Amino acid sequence: MAEIEDRAAGDKAARRRIWGWWFYDWASQPYATLLLTFIFAPYVKDLLGDGSAAQAAWGYGVGAAGLIVALLAPCLGAVADLNGHRMPWIALFSVFYVLGAAGLWFADPTGFSLPLILCFFGLGLVGMEFSAIFVNAMLPDLGPRDELGRISGSGWAFGYVGGLIALVLTLAFFAENEAGRTLLGRAPAFGLDPETREGTRFVGPFVAIWYAVSMLPFFLWVRLPQSPRRATLRQALGQVGPELSATLRRLPKTPSLSAYLLSSMVYRDALNGMYVFGGIYAAGVLGWSVVDVGLFGILAVVTAALVAWLGGKADRRFGPKPVILVCLVALIAAAVLAISISRTTVLWLPVAPGSTLPDLAYYLVGAVIGAAGGALQSASRTMMVRQANPARMTESFGLYALSGKATAFLAPMSIGLVTDLTGSQPAGIIPLVVLFLLGLGLLGFVRAEGERADRWPTP
Repeated sequence: MAEIEDRAAGDKAARRRIWGWWFYDWASQPYATLLLTFIFAPYVKDLLGDGSAAQAAWGYGVGAAGLIVALLAPCLGAVADLNGHRMPWIALFSVFYVLGAAGLWFADPTGFSLPLILCFFGLGLVGMEFSAIFVNAMLPDLGPRDELGRISGSGWAFGYVGGLIALVLTLAFFAENEAGRTLLGRAPAFGLDPETREGTRFVGPFVAIWYAVSMLPFFLWVRLPQSPRRATLRQALGQVGPELSATLRRLPKTPSLSAYLLSSMVYRDALNGMYVFGGIYAAGVLGWSVVDVGLFGILAVVTAALVAWLGGKADRRFGPKPVILVCLVALIAAAVLAISISRTTVLWLPVAPGSTLPDLAYYLVGAVIGAAGGALQSASRTMMVRQANPARMTESFGLYALSGKATAFLAPMSIGLVTDLTGSQPAGIIPLVVLFLLGLGLLGFVRAEGERADRWPTP
């Protein structure tokens, strides 16, 4: 009887750990949904008054934050593996997330500093990206190998549900259209002034509060065995250079891992570009309001949550590689369709003046981006577990973040540059198609089950 009770208690603790881990996705997702894509990014277009200028400025700002992540991510991962602690790093970068999101309140249209707003946004984005390194590295400790796809997919789905709820609340009670009304046809809640866009600006503090409250289950329930503490923090900082150099020198001896890091580097960069510029693109090309883009976001998030959950099941049955392949093909098709859409054309064919076909076509683009993007990110996280050295999981996810950010400045900055040179938002999206195709080609060199065990040195 005591053995049965111990097993039941262990199962309960394991379920609580998984739920706590899922709450990180729930807490962090609104930054991407509300700020990066569907609410605040289109608001930047309203502030600057020009879609191309907003797309270029947003590209440079997001690219700069990505460059910071690329430079520091693998070092932080190596330090955590040497030191044996992850929670303090997650707490530190959670503070960055909250401060960065809250600072977006200062984007007052009557007088704002674009560099300051981009700095706040970058601070929060850096906090989200760095905290994700340490959270993702916990995935192998949450269940057996054949269950990780389901756990990862359900986590992404749970996160998208949180993003959806946050988005609906924002549209219903805060974000105002040109008439100063929310989606419910009322003035913004709490007496926020629509004349100075306080309802839309409140999305920043709202995301900060959402994260701070939602992370409580994560910090209370996630209790994983600590890695052996092989070094103090000071010692770890001193050893990180040689450790990271050794890891990089070993990469040529692990061709599957190397190919996957390169493949994910370019396709995740392209996916982030679609997320970052989807809202600005709709606002500039189709003339959508913040509320219009928000409705587009609801559709994208609903499909993302559903397909991330289904993708987790497909990952469990077929493995992550086939899921990634299907998602990349779908995203390439969505990007090409987006480029072909304007107020007067769909698939470069003319449509009648005042036709809603361009709007409907772009809703389809959003649904595909949400669906394929959610499943792709979930399967990519699982694939990294299969490719990584089990003894250096946090460092490996640091390299994964590096691979996702080493060229993270490339997609947004190339979009900004091409948009600047051509004065055309559709032309600025072409680099994303190129990156998706490159990632698809590199994936052909990735082994579905990762490296052979004998390639990894004994820790």
